[in-house]
Amino acid sequence: MEVVKTNQSVSKQTIEAAYQTLQHVVTKTPLQYDRYLSERYACKVYLKREDLQKVRSFKLRGAYYAITQQERAIIERGVVCASAGNHAQGVAYTCQELTIPGVIFMPTPTPQQKINQVQFFGGGMVDIRLVGDTFDEAAQAAKVYATVNGLPFIAPFDDQAIISGQGTVALEIMQQAMQQELTIDYVLAAVGGGGLLSGVGVYTKAMSPSTHVIGVEPEGAPSMAAALAQNGPVTLEQLDKFVDGAAVQRVGELTYQYVKQTTDAVYTVPEGEICQTILDLYSKQAIVVEPAGALSVAALEQMKEQIKGKTVVCVISGGNNDISRMEEIEERALIYQGLKHYFLVNFPQRPGALKEFVTKVLGPDDDITRFEYTKKVNRRTGPVVLGIQLKEAQAIESLLERLTAFDSTFIDLSKHPSLYTLLV
Repeated sequence: MEVVKTNQSVSKQTIEAAYQTLQHVVTKTPLQYDRYLSERYACKVYLKREDLQKVRSFKLRGAYYAITQQERAIIERGVVCASAGNHAQGVAYTCQELTIPGVIFMPTPTPQQKINQVQFFGGGMVDIRLVGDTFDEAAQAAKVYATVNGLPFIAPFDDQAIISGQGTVALEIMQQAMQQELTIDYVLAAVGGGGLLSGVGVYTKAMSPSTHVIGVEPEGAPSMAAALAQNGPVTLEQLDKFVDGAAVQRVGELTYQYVKQTTDAVYTVPEGEICQTILDLYSKQAIVVEPAGALSVAALEQMKEQIKGKTVVCVISGGNNDISRMEEIEERALIYQGLKHYFLVNFPQRPGALKEFVTKVLGPDDDITRFEYTKKVNRRTGPVVLGIQLKEAQAIESLLERLTAFDSTFIDLSKHPSLYTLLV
């Protein structure tokens, strides 16, 4: 077997060598034609189902390969990593498989489902430590721990072996496309730190230079788009952590270079669109994806004109979704579609006031989803947080007119992000 040194540049050859190591470890996930998306966007859409990987994400590929490129004597003492979840699961699986200890640092907001899965895959071989509010804070703590204890740090994305491992996703796509006699026009992959997109880009361009490689990241964490705009990695000042698998403040130096060389465009997608995509994939195709796993499909809406008549592959990067998040996901989707709104309204504190509001202000197909006095006052009126769900988004205009007549000083919370975040 060819051993690829971690400092060797990622290429078609390094990715193929990585696959020699991985093909008996990872699941060769299917490349599936998706009728619903194909008809919706008037093209041929295929899904590369990495949500069906052993750890329910592509991350096993890079983690296993990077660890096995270390000398056995070194990794027997243990390995260290930092991850928002999926890389941690890949490292944990590898630790259990190779019977080596692992110390895994995860951000404190990591969904419990992912923490549980890391423990499951790692068994008694891993020690999980929750540190910091973001991936970057957890990564800093992990690097310090690795240095102090003289253990190898298994980077989540900015490492040649990691990128080569992730690139095997594209190797399988190309093999499967050949078997199915497909000429691929577009390959879309999620961007967090950029490891997946780098590997996919390198291999895809080597095998099919005319195929467009597209990166997709959440609007609230556009770290690669920022890097490309600034000609180098930059640290985002603000970060929406909702898409936890792609919420990275700063992309890697290596991944930036590979993406710059091999990627045709990077799209950013609103979190609300991502949520709607999660619900669509579940309800229409019975596919369970995490927010980062939905990114590639969510971008199709922005690309619908250019992909007509084309063959498009979307990498479903992961399916580790915590079921307890579904209520929030549905909420964000409704807000994004303009079907759910929140207001701060001065409301009469007297019997019959709510009935009067329902009769005079609420439309016949509208529902009140939240009614909460923010504080009790001894005056005739008091501020109420009011949530209203509409049947049609267009109904908002007439609702605002009636609401103005009811209270001309009401506040539309969607126009006040700081209040909106706290109250919704």
